[in-house]
Amino acid sequence: MSSSAEKLEQLRKIKAEALKGGGAQRILEQHKKGKLTARERLDLLLDEGSFVETDRFVRHQCHDFGMAEKKFWGDAVVTGHGTIDGRPVCAFAQDFTVFGGSLSRAVAEKICKVMDLAMRMGCPLIGLNDSGGARIQEGVVSLGGYGEIFYRNVRASGVIPQISVILGPCAGGAVYSPSMTDFIIMVEGTSYMYITGPSVVKTVTHEEVDHAQLGGAAVHNTQTGVAHFRAGEEAEALALVRELVSYWPSNNMEDPPFLATDDPVDRKDDTLDVLVPDDPTQAYDMFEIIRRVVDDGRFLEVAREFGRNLVVGFARLGGFPVGIVANQPKVLAGVLDIDASVKGARFVRFCDAFNIPLVTFEDVPGFLPGTTQEFGGIIRHGAKLLYAYCEATVPKLTVITRKAYGGAYIVMSSKHIRGDWNLAWPAAEIAVMGAKGAVAVVYSKELKEAGGRAAEEARLTAEFEGKFSNPYVASERGYIDDVIEPCETRPALIRALKFLRKKRDQNPPKKHGNIPL
Repeated sequence: MSSSAEKLEQLRKIKAEALKGGGAQRILEQHKKGKLTARERLDLLLDEGSFVETDRFVRHQCHDFGMAEKKFWGDAVVTGHGTIDGRPVCAFAQDFTVFGGSLSRAVAEKICKVMDLAMRMGCPLIGLNDSGGARIQEGVVSLGGYGEIFYRNVRASGVIPQISVILGPCAGGAVYSPSMTDFIIMVEGTSYMYITGPSVVKTVTHEEVDHAQLGGAAVHNTQTGVAHFRAGEEAEALALVRELVSYWPSNNMEDPPFLATDDPVDRKDDTLDVLVPDDPTQAYDMFEIIRRVVDDGRFLEVAREFGRNLVVGFARLGGFPVGIVANQPKVLAGVLDIDASVKGARFVRFCDAFNIPLVTFEDVPGFLPGTTQEFGGIIRHGAKLLYAYCEATVPKLTVITRKAYGGAYIVMSSKHIRGDWNLAWPAAEIAVMGAKGAVAVVYSKELKEAGGRAAEEARLTAEFEGKFSNPYVASERGYIDDVIEPCETRPALIRALKFLRKKRDQNPPKKHGNIPL
């Protein structure tokens, strides 16, 4: 029988082996690719010394294809829990140095176990993905493991925040777990996501494409909208996770974390009074308004490279986290199109799920016309944003800075879809369409009969502008709660947020709605 000293030494040896992952040579290869190991990533992500590992002694149980002699403590994933800024989180980091990070039944069970723990504890789940996919040697067993993970992603959706950081390959069925989480962060040059790799694409479609072109960070941040952030290096990606978590509650039953600020809640900014040009066709930068209104000018933009005509992201007002949704006049005049609608809808639903108030800055000329949009399903996709705003029960504040035309006016958190506090700046225009287009439709007969068409058109346009190029018609009907000086926007929003903190609103009991997917 072994002595206690021998058993203690055995434990220390196993722990030391587990820390080495797939061995020194594989770790060196990982570093040569510009990638960190699973444990190095967790050290950067979590508060120093806070990580508590789970299941470090798990090993795969496959005995086919010579696998019985190839076992590593912990297998191809490191799981556990720790803290970020003192707040608990659960995390897993796939270990590419062990069998290429491939998913075995043992790996899947470890991930599922930490996902279940996150749900029980009501804390965020963070997945650091770097895997070659399902472990071929285990066949359908590894595929079943993916199914168990997907199921838990769906169960956790809207209950705890879920973040996926793509730090290497993520291919085949493996991409569906990150796609069902709330936010995806990718690293330029070392991470990629796709259903089938370049070799399969070439065989099936005869297209020549490399990993980056098919599913790199640039593609998924600028074209597909699959990813929400693109980092230059792994440390930047992990720092982004820490910043994101700071704006969110740990679960759907908590309020977002308050962070005291030295930025005065009654601060006015006279620059806002002159920021919007008098010429309605002239663009301005909505970021300037956002930064001048929020605490300390800090705004964490989400999906900045996709659907750039709509800006979404997180900030604080008077110390309270808010989700910002804003039309961007600098890009396509701030019009709503397919990409912007999908981007906005997903963001609004996340904020609503986790009790984060929504602040909407509106300057929208309508939905983008044209066959590309119509054939692409703008009706269906635009309805997603409308559905999300209608469904949201969190406090909803809206500021109309300039144009609010047509159906887009209704969609952007108007009073008609349960907007709680709707403000307008004095130059706001709320109408079915712009004055020139409206006159062409409403007075078409008069314009045909007029001898001096240009002069009559100018007169009628001026008349229309006099009636609708101000926010008072809507205010008379209660569609606008107040018309404020632009410089007063910050204190007005903070006052409203404080009042609405105890808002009580809910949707009718139902299994779930049928959002136009």
